[in-house]
Amino acid sequence: MSAPHSNTKIMNRYDLTCRLVARLTHEEAVIGGIGNTNFDLWAAGPRPQNFYMLGSMGLACPIALGVALAQPQRPVFALEGDGSLLMQLGCLTTIATLAPKNLAIIVMDNGVYQITGNQPTPARNADIVAIAAGCGIGASHWAADEEDFERLIALAFEAPGPVLIAAKIDDKPGMGATRRDPAQIRERFMQGLGVRQPI
Repeated sequence: MSAPHSNTKIMNRYDLTCRLVARLTHEEAVIGGIGNTNFDLWAAGPRPQNFYMLGSMGLACPIALGVALAQPQRPVFALEGDGSLLMQLGCLTTIATLAPKNLAIIVMDNGVYQITGNQPTPARNADIVAIAAGCGIGASHWAADEEDFERLIALAFEAPGPVLIAAKIDDKPGMGATRRDPAQIRERFMQGLGVRQPI
């Protein structure tokens, strides 16, 4: 029997990231996981409401959960890779239990740890959407193609979350490199969320 995602189109992470960013018009928060996920987020257009995770795998979803709980009126998106999400699967049950209505998770699944040499991830033998649904995130979907991805992003804005959208992506490298200054990233993000004034 084929996997539920076997008929999904292989898409491009940067293209999908640009499609998401183009829909951000109300200072929505976006948390980019490490590596190419946040490199493409940076290349799609730096925003004060973007947070770029450096150095630690699996933290985009937990950080996004914290932001969503702290600012329930602000839509929050977590951008994560398949390998990183598998490092922190427990966060899905926590997200399902706390059920923030303003949180959407986007998983870019290319089946490899791309930035460290394309070693295969366990996602090749797993269905991330089925895992998320099993953890209690009922609104978990594979994006069939770019048009479906945009439809699911619109759903994330309209329907109460949490929502998880997974996309099969190619192995193209990231389109840039995030400025690697953790203090600057933190300060800019906090200012972007309105919780700290510029010094």
